[in-house]
Amino acid sequence: MNRKEIAEIRRRLNPDRNAVSRVRGCYVNEKREVVATFNQPLLSLPQEDAEKFLALFKRTLSGVPGRNLIDVDFRPDQVMEGEAHGLLMALNHSALTVDSGVEALCRRIIDALELEGNYLILLMHDAYDVPFRHADEHKVDVISEEVFSYMLVCVCPVKLTKGALSYFAEDNAFHALDPDWVVAAPELGFMFPTFDDRATNIYAALYYTRDAADIHEEFIEAVFNADAPMPAAEQKETFQAVLEDALEDDLSLDVVQAVHDTLRERLEEHDKDRTAEPLELDRREVTRLLASCGVPEERLQAFEEKYDDTFGEAVSLPARNVVEPKKFEVRTPDVVVHVNPERSDLIETRVIDGVKYVLIRAEEGVEVNGVNINIGE
Repeated sequence: MNRKEIAEIRRRLNPDRNAVSRVRGCYVNEKREVVATFNQPLLSLPQEDAEKFLALFKRTLSGVPGRNLIDVDFRPDQVMEGEAHGLLMALNHSALTVDSGVEALCRRIIDALELEGNYLILLMHDAYDVPFRHADEHKVDVISEEVFSYMLVCVCPVKLTKGALSYFAEDNAFHALDPDWVVAAPELGFMFPTFDDRATNIYAALYYTRDAADIHEEFIEAVFNADAPMPAAEQKETFQAVLEDALEDDLSLDVVQAVHDTLRERLEEHDKDRTAEPLELDRREVTRLLASCGVPEERLQAFEEKYDDTFGEAVSLPARNVVEPKKFEVRTPDVVVHVNPERSDLIETRVIDGVKYVLIRAEEGVEVNGVNINIGE
């Protein structure tokens, strides 16, 4: 799903736009025991409660595609006869009305998920009459030819608040509030099926993780029977390690600047199109980029070999997981310098009298601890 399709579904998660038939929940304590379950039509809830539930589900569709929102693809054999996919299909087809199916999914999650403390598993089903749109995105009021039936599932930690003083209007005074259990923002969740090209795609699920560094591989394997992808943070660290090992002494500041600037510009241009899939890089593209920086042929060959050994020959990486477009940092054991990513050209390295230096060109407006200083000749 691209950003525009995700946003279209997110907009439905408002009290006046959705057709959510029901919200189901399973409250689990720290011993993995089911404390309580509930099954409520959304329309039967007070408006404030309904808005709170929908806000939690909306968070399950937030984040950056490729980092927090990850596509999980099912193999054709899984779609035909896979147990995990079959359970998801049955749940969605029944609009979460079959108790045994909901219990089976919750049990898969409880048995596999490694999450400390209490948590709440929430499930909802919605049916979206997809409006027809012209190529110019103009909405046309005609009978929909597509009904997108989908479910959202999220796992929310339930945390104990601290006691505090609170204002009570009825007696115009402050009194102590006892600690209480509250539902926090989702830690993880998923949408099934996906809304690709504004149509149903039963061959994929959209997985959400709050922490891009911890995607809870055990959840993905249990619920989707699929291998978990490498977390975004690990992808970045591993890619950097491949560069360092392959290029060795040829990995200079100029090379890092060129790679960062090129990818930053490509991401900025790519982000203008909200209908585009996340920008990805394959080994060949990175090799061409390194070659344009003057990296020797033997180093390029070493990079390709290490890339294939680490990620796989045909594997592409989300560009946003390789470079942080809004960050350019120079770090030594004693100094950290943050640079405007668009002005990385102000940094250079030089050896003076046998001593290595990182130089920053500074024309004016230099401050030290908030004090303007002068740099003399």
